[in-house]
Amino acid sequence: MKHEFKQKVFYSDTDAYGVVWHGSYLRWLEMGRIGLCENAGYSLSKLYEADITLPVVDLNVRYKYPAKLEDELLIITELKEVSKLSMTFGQKIYVASSMKLCIDAAVKVVATHNDGNLYRNFPSEMSDFT
Repeated sequence: MKHEFKQKVFYSDTDAYGVVWHGSYLRWLEMGRIGLCENAGYSLSKLYEADITLPVVDLNVRYKYPAKLEDELLIITELKEVSKLSMTFGQKIYVASSMKLCIDAAVKVVATHNDGNLYRNFPSEMSDFT
């Protein structure tokens, strides 16, 4: 399972040095995970209505190359691993024109009830992922 989208770098995404601020990448990584889930038929609002949230519990980001103002980025998200308790997404962000790798990330999420209590097994509503 894979999701791809492109995103232009805007002035508000950059820092005082004219490169993408490190926190901007995290927003695009989240957009990629949400896009992958939506393509699989799981919107966040429908999951919430089913008493399911997917908080990030582990985030490993390797910064490889700085993206700059007005670069067009390619964000690729893949589901790498599913266990009975978690899902791990592999995510990469490239400068689209050169395919230079900016970010290589692994993001692990768990399923919790809306009150924060952990599901002991991934909910049956998400059986396509597990």
